[in-house]
Amino acid sequence: MKEINVSGKKRTDMGKKASKLLRKEGMIPCNLYGEKKGENGLPEAMAFMAPMAELRKAVYSPHVYVVNLNIDGKEHKAIMKELQFHPTTDALLHVDFFEINETKAITVGLPVNLTGHAQGVRDGGRLNLSIRKINVTAPYKNIPEKLDVDVTELQLGKAIKVGQLSFEGLEIATPKEVIVCSVKATRASRSAAAEAAAAE
Repeated sequence: MKEINVSGKKRTDMGKKASKLLRKEGMIPCNLYGEKKGENGLPEAMAFMAPMAELRKAVYSPHVYVVNLNIDGKEHKAIMKELQFHPTTDALLHVDFFEINETKAITVGLPVNLTGHAQGVRDGGRLNLSIRKINVTAPYKNIPEKLDVDVTELQLGKAIKVGQLSFEGLEIATPKEVIVCSVKATRASRSAAAEAAAAE
C-alpha cells in the first residue's frame, strides 16, 4: 500500500462553530479511533485537526493509503475509514481515521484493475466493469495497491463474479455473488453470430 505523511494537532474546541472556523483556516476536523475503548466498550476517539493541503492527495485518489499521522509529535499509523463531504460543494468536512498495526487485520476496498484482452471483446462484445473496488481483509503489510483480474478467457455474454477470484494472503470480504465484470453482446457481435449460424 502507498503511504502518506500527515501532521495534526489535538483539538479542544468542539462543535459546529469551531469546525467551521477550522475549515476557513484550511484545516479539517478529524477523529482517530484506536485500540483504547471507553466505558461502553466502543473505541474512543482522539479529536484532532489536519491541513487540507496534506490530506488532499489521499482523499481525491482511487488509491488506498496508509497514513503516517504525527499528532503533536506522537506517531500513529492509520487508514481513512470515513469521509464526510458537503452535499452541494463536495468540500471535505470531516475524516475518521482508524489506527492500524502490522498484525491486526483490516478491511479495505481496493481498486480493480482488468488485465488481458477478453475473448468476448475479440468476438465483437463490449467489456463492462461492474464494481470499481473489492473489499479485502488482511494485515496492512499484505495489502497491495490494486487487484489484478485477468479477463483473457472471458467469453461473450459471460461474467466474472467475486467468488471466482482469489488473491494470495487476502481474504475477500465482498459477497461472492457480486459481478466484477462482464462482456455484453453488441449489435455487431449479434449480426456476426447470425451470419455464422446462417453459413453453417
